[in-house]
Amino acid sequence: MEEFVQLLKNWNIELSEKQQQQFIKYYEMLIETNKVMNLTRVTEFEEVLEKHYLDSVALCNVMDLKGDISLIDVGTGAGFPGIPLKIVFPGLKIVLLDSLGKRVNFLNGVVKELGLENIKAIHFRAEDAGQDEMYREKFDLCVSRAVASLNTLAELCLPFVKTGGKFVSYKSGNIDEEVAKSKKAIATLGGGDIKLDKFNLPSSDAGRTFVVINKAVSTPKKYPRKPGIPGKKPI
Repeated sequence: MEEFVQLLKNWNIELSEKQQQQFIKYYEMLIETNKVMNLTRVTEFEEVLEKHYLDSVALCNVMDLKGDISLIDVGTGAGFPGIPLKIVFPGLKIVLLDSLGKRVNFLNGVVKELGLENIKAIHFRAEDAGQDEMYREKFDLCVSRAVASLNTLAELCLPFVKTGGKFVSYKSGNIDEEVAKSKKAIATLGGGDIKLDKFNLPSSDAGRTFVVINKAVSTPKKYPRKPGIPGKKPI
């Protein structure tokens, strides 16, 4: 934990004792629940600190997260990156979206146990939530660490973003070709400029990339399409 705290200091983040305890409690709940539900293959404390917590919070290196920002985490799974971002930046207003009810129940339990405010987990397919007036084009920022092609993720995520907001996809490896293949979909869905910010985690040689997509215009109403279609037939 000391090394984790120091690494965050290098990013100009000072963790309070309360925040450190929230990260530890989150880990304990994650590992305990992981015994009965598949949440993560990464279970060692040091690995979780780096591969889940640090990786999630690294977003602070490419954008300012200290303002009054509404954020949706699509396909959040065990709560990454949304919950680590909320712990470090408590001013964020966050919705965690996942398609599995058991995970949503776990996440809302974590939120309650950690005493986090202005954050909730919702049980939805992204395709359905993206057509719901409560969530469609209501967020300054959409983030996703979900494993899917960028053109599919663009259809699942850009409909949540306000015009002028951003969608950020957490990616690994060489993704230049994937980005090139996704430009048509991104433009079709209202996306504008695309920026790639590459970084490495401290003890890993595997390159990570933030694909930052600006929302230029409103997404056409027919998107996202019905559940399953964006993955099977990407734009």
